Amino acid sequence: MTDTPIRVLICEDQELVRTGYVTIFSAQPDMEVVGEAADGRAAVEAARRLRPDIVVMDIRMPGLDGIEATRQLAGPGVANPVKVLVVTTFNVDEYVYEALRAGAAGFLLKDTRPAELVNGVRTIVGGESLLAPAVTRTLIGHYAGRLRPADTANPARQEVVRALTPRELEVLVQIAAGLSNAEIAAELSITVETVKTYVSRILTKLDLRDRVQAVVLAYRVGLVSAG
Repeated sequence: MTDTPIRVLICEDQELVRTGYVTIFSAQPDMEVVGEAADGRAAVEAARRLRPDIVVMDIRMPGLDGIEATRQLAGPGVANPVKVLVVTTFNVDEYVYEALRAGAAGFLLKDTRPAELVNGVRTIVGGESLLAPAVTRTLIGHYAGRLRPADTANPARQEVVRALTPRELEVLVQIAAGLSNAEIAAELSITVETVKTYVSRILTKLDLRDRVQAVVLAYRVGLVSAG
């Protein structure tokens, strides 16, 4: 940790939930809530003005929703993207996959414990992406399934396979299955540092920004199935 607190902007249309987030983050010695927004348009304006380290973003909001707000703050072509953590409701929100494609650095569920939410913010600000391990397989798999996963002869799949070594491909599949670096290390009998090196190489070779994009790509080209 540095001496500079993590600057958090909260975007949530439900006042009670928003207040809860403010309370949780303000209680952390290494965090500072620099702003609040009740809809996506206000979040985009506040983020551009305040330049927080991370935006905690709801998806379902009136006016500009969290997906478009995320796209404007962190999507393809954004010169100075802001890190966005989407917090969503599993059985209600149908737009998680679209939010990840829009540039979100990760997601957690709204019933996540406060300690996990706080650690999630630290993880993303620290440079890693965050996919809630307990729901990655079902959540990403369900929404990516609408993209008609490619068969083995698909050019996009072949391009990915050619770009990576067999070991890197194996690590990519493990990432897409929702495993953490530590879990991948245990699964493949290698060190966590070695896993980090593989992940870095995968992102560089495939021109991906983060771990979330790697998961999306793995499903899109059919390296893993949505079933």
